[in-house]
Amino acid sequence: MIREIILKFNIFIIYYVISINFIYFLQLILSAFSLYRYIRKIRYSDYQNYTKSSNMIPISILVPAYNEEETIVDNVKSLLYLNYPEFEVVVINDGSKDNTLEKLIESFELKLIDQPVRTLLKTQKIKGVYRNLDIPNLVVVDKENGGKADALNAGINVSRYPVFASIDADSILETDSLVRVIMPFIEDKETVAVGGIVRIANGSKIRRGLIQKVDLPKSRIALFQIIEYLRAFLTGRMGWDALNSLLIVSGAFGAFRKDVAIEVGGYTTGTIGEDMEIIVRLHKFMRKQKESIKLNLFRIRFAGLRLQRI
Repeated sequence: MIREIILKFNIFIIYYVISINFIYFLQLILSAFSLYRYIRKIRYSDYQNYTKSSNMIPISILVPAYNEEETIVDNVKSLLYLNYPEFEVVVINDGSKDNTLEKLIESFELKLIDQPVRTLLKTQKIKGVYRNLDIPNLVVVDKENGGKADALNAGINVSRYPVFASIDADSILETDSLVRVIMPFIEDKETVAVGGIVRIANGSKIRRGLIQKVDLPKSRIALFQIIEYLRAFLTGRMGWDALNSLLIVSGAFGAFRKDVAIEVGGYTTGTIGEDMEIIVRLHKFMRKQKESIKLNLFRIRFAGLRLQRI
C-alpha cells in the first residue's frame, strides 16, 4: 500500500512538473511576441517630446512609508527629479515609530498647514498635512497606523490628479518612468490600470536617489533573484496580459485611474496582497458593469522601476 501511494505521488509530481513547464513555455512564447511588438513601437517613438508636452495627463505618486527614516529623504528627492510636465508626490507617513516624519520635515522644510481632506475612502485618522510653498508638488501626510492599504487610501483622498501611481518607499524610479507608464492612458481611454517592470537595484550605482550606473550584484543569491524577477515580469505577467488574465499589478509600481479605483472601494485593508486584491475587484467591477471598458493591464513592461533591496 505504501509503495502504491508513493507511486501515485510520483505520478502526480510528474504531471505537475509537465503542466507548470508547459504554462511557462506558453507564457514565454506569448511574451516574446508582445516584447517584439513593444520594441518595434518604442523604436519609432520619441518619449523625450512627451516630457515637454502640456497635454500629458497629470499624475499623483503615492508613497506609503512606515519606519523608512534611512532612505525616505533620498527616495523623495529622486521622485522630485522625475522628468514629467505635471505631477505631485504624496508621501503618507503611516504612523511610523522612528523619525521618518521628522526627517522629511527637516530635509524639505515642511510646515503644518490647515488643508481640508475629502473623505472619498474611509481611512484611519489623518493627523496633519505638511507642505513647503517652494516645493508645491510635494505633500506629506501624517496619519495613524493602518497598514499599507489604508495609507494608499489616505493618499488617494489627498491626491489632486485623475491618475495615481503607487510605489514602495524603498523604490527608485528612472527619470522617464512616468512618461512610459502614462502612455497607455493616453493611447487608449479605456485603460484603467498599468504596471511597470520591477528590477533589482543591488549592484547598481545609486547616488542621492538617482541611478547612475546599472550593474549586476556580486552575490549569487541576488543573481538568482534577478532571474526570478525577469521570469515573473518579462514572461509571466506579459504572458498573462496577452490572455487578458493578469491578476496583479505590482504594488511596487502601478498606475490607476482614480475614479475607477474609488468606485471599487479603493484598497482593502486587512489583507496581505492588496495589490492583487484590487486588480481582481477591478476585473469583477468592469465585467459587472457590462461596459466596453477593458482592463489594459501591464501595457508598459519597461517603465524602469528598480526596487532597491539592501
